[in-house]
Amino acid sequence: MLNLRFIQENPELVIEKLKKKNFDASAIVEQINDLYKKKNETQVQADQYKSEMNTLSKEIGQLFREGKQEEANHTKARTSELKENIKNLDEEFAKIDEQVFDLQVQLPNLPADIVPAGKTPEDNKEVKAAGEMPVLGDNKLPHWELAEKYDLIDFELGVKLTGAGFPVYKGKGARLQRALINFFLDEARDAGYLEIQPPLVVNEDSGFGTGQLPDKEGQMYHVTEDNLYLIPTAEVPVTNLYRDVILDAKQLPVKNTAYSACFRREAGSYGKDVRGLNRLHQFDKVEVVQVAHPDKSYDILDQMVAHVESLVTKLGLPYRILRLCGGDMSFTAALTYDFEVFSAAQEKWLEVSSVSNFESFQANRLKLRFREEGQKKPQIAHTLNGSALALPRIVAALLENYQTADGIKVPDVLVPYCGFDMID
Repeated sequence: MLNLRFIQENPELVIEKLKKKNFDASAIVEQINDLYKKKNETQVQADQYKSEMNTLSKEIGQLFREGKQEEANHTKARTSELKENIKNLDEEFAKIDEQVFDLQVQLPNLPADIVPAGKTPEDNKEVKAAGEMPVLGDNKLPHWELAEKYDLIDFELGVKLTGAGFPVYKGKGARLQRALINFFLDEARDAGYLEIQPPLVVNEDSGFGTGQLPDKEGQMYHVTEDNLYLIPTAEVPVTNLYRDVILDAKQLPVKNTAYSACFRREAGSYGKDVRGLNRLHQFDKVEVVQVAHPDKSYDILDQMVAHVESLVTKLGLPYRILRLCGGDMSFTAALTYDFEVFSAAQEKWLEVSSVSNFESFQANRLKLRFREEGQKKPQIAHTLNGSALALPRIVAALLENYQTADGIKVPDVLVPYCGFDMID
């Protein structure tokens, strides 16, 4: 959530910056400033009433002492009238604050200066590409056919149990999933992240804190009777660990990692581009989250990008890193880097990670602050998160890129976790 004072003091800057996200903020910013102008005018009236009431309250006692009871009662009636007026103005203040808040939460985060302009994924900027492209023969198979051939994943059984987008992993397919989760968690712990096992459902306050609500409620599974939401990513519960918390500056950066199942409705997703593991309603992911000092958050973003890069490198997958354009960024992010790996059988790039700096946007919603030594007033922290990594498309790329005439080779780094080096 953008800082209210910043909006009021920099209306043109807010409007101009949000144009890069293809968001027209002019009407909202104008309404916010008009409401606060109205509140300030009303405050002047309230201060006049309070000043008059204080003066009259002092006079009442003096009038009674002087035996001027009728005049004292008249003055007393005036103070009662003033109290009612002040009460009405307080209610008006609360109403204005509520209206401003409802407008404030509609504004996306401001994009960082280096975010490229653009409206679609085609406008994203490639900042790096690496890894050796696999050369497969004419008999190459897409991962959904490999999964059936080697009895790794049963998509139809998932449809029977739940519906499309809920696959069942079997045998070595299930073991490969578990191996990847453990590998990603171990790598995160080695990088200094504290492992968390969070709940898979959260309340409205948690969804609001990280910006999923009210922006993405249509994409989240809602447990209506209990008013709880299935998490779309472990970012939500893990970041909310620090809601309404004041940290000591010496504790920063706070580094957490978590594995979780993730649930996304992905309404309207269909067609060949979402076949197999390309887009699911339930999938596994390891997330890394940091709470950082504002002066260091962009250095930390670079470190998180390097961490994700090390994972895809160790898996031996060709990859590219994209800096997302304004139109392809999330509501909450100030800067996002996407990782894509190349799927050799499908001959396409698959997104496997997003790493983002939210600056103070989430922390302002969360009231997540830190205090410097010797300072009384706490400051708003910065939050960051990244997928490290999401499993479905990693599995798709591994199955396709490592297929051979004899079976599917397991990357060396995963063999100790899998207990086998070949799927055949």
